Amino acid sequence: MKKTLSVFLTLTLTMTMLIGCGKSTPTAVESTTSTDTNAQTEVAADTSANTSETTSDVAKTMVIGDTTFNAENWEETIDPHRTYNGWPCIRYGVGETLVHYTDTMELEPWLATAWENDGNLTWTITLRDGVKFSSGRDMDAEAVKQCFEHLLENHDRAPSDTKIADIKAEGQILTITTSEPNPALMNYLGDPYGCIIDVDASDFDAGVAVGTGPYVAVDMVTDDHLTLEPNQYYWNGTPKLSQLTIRTLSDGDTLSAALQAGDIDAAYGMAYEAYPNFENGNYQFSSIQTSRAFFGSMNMTSDIIKDDAVRKAIAMGINKQGFVDNLLDGHGVVGHGAFPDGFSTFGGDKITTEDYDPEGAKAVLEKAGWVDSDGDGIREKNGTKLTIRWLTYPSRQELPLLAESAQASLKDIGIEVDINCTANRREFLADMTSWDIYASALVTAPSGDPQYFFTTSCLPEMSYNFGAYENKEVSAMIEELSTEFDTAKRAQLAIDLQQAILDENAYVFCSFLQMNMISKSNVTGWTAHACDYYEVTADLDIN
Repeated sequence: MKKTLSVFLTLTLTMTMLIGCGKSTPTAVESTTSTDTNAQTEVAADTSANTSETTSDVAKTMVIGDTTFNAENWEETIDPHRTYNGWPCIRYGVGETLVHYTDTMELEPWLATAWENDGNLTWTITLRDGVKFSSGRDMDAEAVKQCFEHLLENHDRAPSDTKIADIKAEGQILTITTSEPNPALMNYLGDPYGCIIDVDASDFDAGVAVGTGPYVAVDMVTDDHLTLEPNQYYWNGTPKLSQLTIRTLSDGDTLSAALQAGDIDAAYGMAYEAYPNFENGNYQFSSIQTSRAFFGSMNMTSDIIKDDAVRKAIAMGINKQGFVDNLLDGHGVVGHGAFPDGFSTFGGDKITTEDYDPEGAKAVLEKAGWVDSDGDGIREKNGTKLTIRWLTYPSRQELPLLAESAQASLKDIGIEVDINCTANRREFLADMTSWDIYASALVTAPSGDPQYFFTTSCLPEMSYNFGAYENKEVSAMIEELSTEFDTAKRAQLAIDLQQAILDENAYVFCSFLQMNMISKSNVTGWTAHACDYYEVTADLDIN
C-alpha cells in the first residue's frame, strides 16, 4: 500500500521562515550517590505523592513492550543530549520539543508558539507561557538557552545540524543566531535531541532527563525497563495513568507471547508473522506509512564492493517487491530512492534506479569477469569467490527478513551472501574489514525535510555514513542544500543528490515501513505517527 505524503516540505519551510501560527527492581538511578541523582529521586517522590492530583481516584497501570529501547539501537537512556537517546525521551512522554510534526510532516507549535527568521542568520522564538518542567521549574527562555548550550556541548550531531553560534534569552523570547543561513533550523529543533530539559535537575550520569512531558522517570535499567509516573506540573492535560512501564523485549517471539499472556498491554515492533494472533476483537492496530527505510550501505573500502559491476549487480539482483509482498506480508512499500515514492516533491518516484533484473545482473557480472568456473553456482574472479558479507541486526524485525530475501535472490545470480545478524553490530561496524554491506533501518526524513539523510549518511566521517562513502560533488550539493531557503531549489537538490548516490549504487533502498502498533482493545490514545517520534501522551489510557 502506498500512502502519498505531499506538500509538507513547502509548508514546513514556509512556516519555518514565518511566524508559526507492573513490577520494579532497584535501578541505577536509585543506587547512584551523586547529588543530582538524589535531587532527581526527590522530584520523583514528590511527583508520586501528588499522583492523586493528576489522575483519577482509581490507580491505573500499564505496560508497553518495545523491541527498540536498548543499547543495540543507541537508546540506552532517556538523555536526549546523548547520541540517539532523545528518541525514548520523546517517545515515552518525558520530553517535548519546541515544534511538533503533524502526520503530513508539517511543523506546528508545541513548546514554542511562534518563530520567525530575518531571512538570514537570526531566529526569534516565542515560548509558550505556563509550562513547567517536572521539577517544578518554569520553562522560560533562560532555561531553554541553558538546555541548548548543554546540547551543543555534548551532542555529536546537533552543532553541525543547527549551526547555532549564539543564544540570547529574555523572558519568553529566545533569539538564536546561526553561523550561516540554516533554513532547516526549526526542523532540527524538532528532532528528539531537541527535547527541552531542565539541565539543573537532570542526572546526566544516570541518563535520566527531567522534561516538560506528561510523565517523569522514576526507575530505569538499560536493556530492561523504564518506569514512569505522572508529571504533576504537566501543562497540556491530565495524565491518565498512575504508573507506566516500558519493558525492553527485543525478541519478537517474546514480545508476541507477552502480549498474548497479558504481561504487557501494548507492543511496538511486533513481528509480522505474529499479526494473525492479534487480528481479533481483543486487540487493535494503529498503522501509518513512514519514511523509515530498510536499506543497504555499501562498504566502499571493501575490495569486492569497489567493483562497480558488483554494486550494480547487487542493486539489480535484490527482489524488493518479493520482499515486501512475501516476507513483510504487504506491510510496507518498495523503496527506490532515499524517500518513499510520492514523498513531497522529492520522493523516490522522481529518480531512476536499477529495477529487479536477474538476467541483466548476470550479464553485468559476466562482462566484468565474474564467472562460475567450477559449477558450484557461485561466481569467481581471479580466484576470489563472489561472497558478500551482509551485516545487520535483529531488533528491527524486518532486517533479518531482508537479509534472508537478499541471500536467496542474489544466489540466483551467482552471489553468495554470508549473513551476520548480530546485536553486537557496533563491534563489526568498527572493523571495516569484517563486512561488505550493512543493512539498517533509518527514518530518512524525520523532520519532513531531505537534509537530515544526506548530512548524516552521505558526508565523510558523519554518524550514519557507515560505508565511508565520499563524493566531492555530492558533498558540495549537500553544503548547498544546507543554506538554500528556496523550497523548489531544495527539492531539486534532494532529487539530484539521490540520483548521484544511486548512480554509484552506493546504497540500495529496499522498502519503507508501514508502522503498526498493537494494543489490547481496552487501551486508548496509543496512536502511530508518521515521524515515529510520538507514542506516550497525556491521552494514553487503559480501562
